[in-house]
Amino acid sequence: MLSRVFSGLVRVRVTLTYATALFVIASLLLILGPQVQDRVVGLLSTNLENLGRGNLGALLGSAFVTAEGYTYLLLPGLVCLLALAELHWRSRRLIQAFAVGHVGATLIVAAGLAAAIKLRWLPISVAHANDVGLSYGALAVLGTLTAAIPMRWRPAWIGGWATIALVVAVSGTDFTAIGHAIALILGMLLSIRFRSESNWTPARRSLLAIGIGFGLLLLIGVSPDAAPIALPAGLVVAMIATWARRHRVAGPGSSPARLTTVSA
Repeated sequence: MLSRVFSGLVRVRVTLTYATALFVIASLLLILGPQVQDRVVGLLSTNLENLGRGNLGALLGSAFVTAEGYTYLLLPGLVCLLALAELHWRSRRLIQAFAVGHVGATLIVAAGLAAAIKLRWLPISVAHANDVGLSYGALAVLGTLTAAIPMRWRPAWIGGWATIALVVAVSGTDFTAIGHAIALILGMLLSIRFRSESNWTPARRSLLAIGIGFGLLLLIGVSPDAAPIALPAGLVVAMIATWARRHRVAGPGSSPARLTTVSA
């Protein structure tokens, strides 16, 4: 029994290592006090000021701290999401997915902010805004799960998530929402290269359910006012995508019997 437990833990070793690091760092910052926490967040922030000074170490370090100290709240959902992805993709691809989302979305958002400031669409103060956290990487990992979703549900998965992310990004005033949408889409694009055995055991379905809730928390959390629009819009698009796929698979000339078989 102990051997089976150890074997299971080894399969999600990257998830457990990252979660442990987040917990330890959050605990140390809590002990050291808010002044030290603010200093660390400022040092590791991937804002334009730090990136402009060549502080590329912030690209890595920013994934290990949160500005508001929400690490303890986010850890359970994060562990479930990353563990599910690691079970499907193995450790190397989990790291790849997280890195693509965290670094890719950060740099794309930074480039957009720099252009907006230069064109005087945004104030220069935006260059000093703190930008740390795990959300970009986590949402990219969520996006890569597209390849593990059964084909009949995949259009609904893509359409629903993309709609929610884009509605929040458009309606929100925080550039983080735009970064979330970019990270999610980067993950979906990366999923084209991934292959999964799609072995959806009851345990993995439970992890997926928690991961979905965690993804919604990340997306909606930056702009709660957008939830009454974003969630229904995502559901409607998912339903339309499901109907369109069934109609396309069945074909205009399919008989009712054939249509029933395909739908099942």
